[in-house]
Amino acid sequence: MKAIVYTSYGSPDVLRLKEVEKPEPKENEILVRVRAASVNRTDCANLRAKPFIMRFTMGLFKPKKKIPGTEFAGDVVKVGQAVDTFKVGDKVFGFDDSVLSSYAEYLVFPANKGIATMPRGFNYQQAGACIEGAHYAYNFINKVELRKGQKVLVNGASGSIGTAAVQLLKHFGADITAVCNTKNIGLVKSLGANKIIDYTKVDFTKDLEKYDYVFDCVGKSTFGKCRPLLKPAGVYISSELGPWSQNIFYSLISAIFGRIPGMEGKKVKFPYPPNIRRSVLLVKNLIEEGKFKSVIDRSYPLEKVADAFRYVEKGQKTGNVSITIGGDQESK
Repeated sequence: MKAIVYTSYGSPDVLRLKEVEKPEPKENEILVRVRAASVNRTDCANLRAKPFIMRFTMGLFKPKKKIPGTEFAGDVVKVGQAVDTFKVGDKVFGFDDSVLSSYAEYLVFPANKGIATMPRGFNYQQAGACIEGAHYAYNFINKVELRKGQKVLVNGASGSIGTAAVQLLKHFGADITAVCNTKNIGLVKSLGANKIIDYTKVDFTKDLEKYDYVFDCVGKSTFGKCRPLLKPAGVYISSELGPWSQNIFYSLISAIFGRIPGMEGKKVKFPYPPNIRRSVLLVKNLIEEGKFKSVIDRSYPLEKVADAFRYVEKGQKTGNVSITIGGDQESK
């Protein structure tokens, strides 16, 4: 089968299209004919093994798993003997941030992990590029006690995590202020934002509004800059570690003391996201209820994966970048 392979960490130049052996499912796994995947920030981090701490699980000097990719949609073509939740012919989608090798014509995946049958009305391309951002966005939301009507500012509202966060926050009844650039104002409004701040014209950290929560979905700001935006006892959450990994430190202090001392009760929480299956099932349900959509910026064929990585690493994409892997993208 054809697959994208890398044997060392580095830039997209290390990626190669090769013929490799088709995998076989273990008794608790399914074999999937991959129809679509995505390139996202998780994949970019895995490619370069940054931050360095990732190497302790992915491989210290070189990647343990030679085929990258964390998200997919496709067809079940074989099931292990112990699998009774899926059958041959099922259309499925899934995600695993520890690398599931989805840049290939086939992959194997544990039937009890972050996978489900594809939502009705979605094609492979949409299903194969909707979970990663939603998973991380949901793990912002479930770290706080969000109540209907609370004010939330979302920085980076037009990215993969941001577009998902706006839609999920709308579902949970939040009052959403979204930060994006001029060209994406219409999109972000359509996803459910109540107020837009155009960062090309205004510094959002100077906003006079006070918020219950600030979600930095691109990690380009800091708690220090966003602290004035928070109400007393407000919470800041970022998708990144922050300078000198300060967000980990602040979140530990917040957990120990219930707040950051001297900061009016304000807190930092870190969105450690352990339960991927929960996120997959939530996204599926919301899609089928018409409350969530996959925002696709552009699509690349499998052999152009390196170009997709270069585009994502520029940091200018809107929503998700899809990878098509042969065949009709429509789900019949």
